[in-house]
Amino acid sequence: MGSRRFFDEPTERSQVKTHIVNKYFRAWARVIIPRVRTRRRKLAYIDLFSGPGRYEDGTPSTPLLVLEEAVGDKDLCDMLVTLFNDSNQEYADKLVHEINSLEHIGNLRYQPKVSSFEVGEDIARLLEEVKLVPTLFFIDPWGYKGISLRLINAALRNWGCDCIFFFNYTRIRAALNNPVSRQHMEGLFGEQRLSALVRKLEQSMPPHVREV
Repeated sequence: MGSRRFFDEPTERSQVKTHIVNKYFRAWARVIIPRVRTRRRKLAYIDLFSGPGRYEDGTPSTPLLVLEEAVGDKDLCDMLVTLFNDSNQEYADKLVHEINSLEHIGNLRYQPKVSSFEVGEDIARLLEEVKLVPTLFFIDPWGYKGISLRLINAALRNWGCDCIFFFNYTRIRAALNNPVSRQHMEGLFGEQRLSALVRKLEQSMPPHVREV
């Protein structure tokens, strides 16, 4: 499914993901805010594959819901830094428009930043080199391109940092034996684990066992 079709209207799967991320963000922030407040520090939310912010049918997606949560909370208004990214420049531009249209968005001390770049090893390397404030990362590329163990480990290396990513079994299973996807699969599993997985999946087994 192309990303354009994906954003026509929310599927049941996308609604569940949005609910999980928004609920987790609230719980994570409640834990982090007291520690951050005493140290006069910031906390951050980073979405590396944000999309345009709203489906074609008008339904808001995760970026707007997180920001709506923030503008309704005094502590988040004062401390939250947000960064949204989508490699599709059109989506990034639409997200900027949607953010600017949010009621009370000006109440945020740190206005949201929107970028448009491809997520890869350069981003993982950058995260490895900087000391992050407590940050919740959301990594959901609707497949596997851009996700790697290095990126996840880099996102989690500092205190208070957490990461939500979704493992697309169907897309990844199809890519395991595809030479074109070899580099991405090695980044996700590591070379040795990938080879072991491929060998095991070549064996005859029921689908539910294969998925486990």
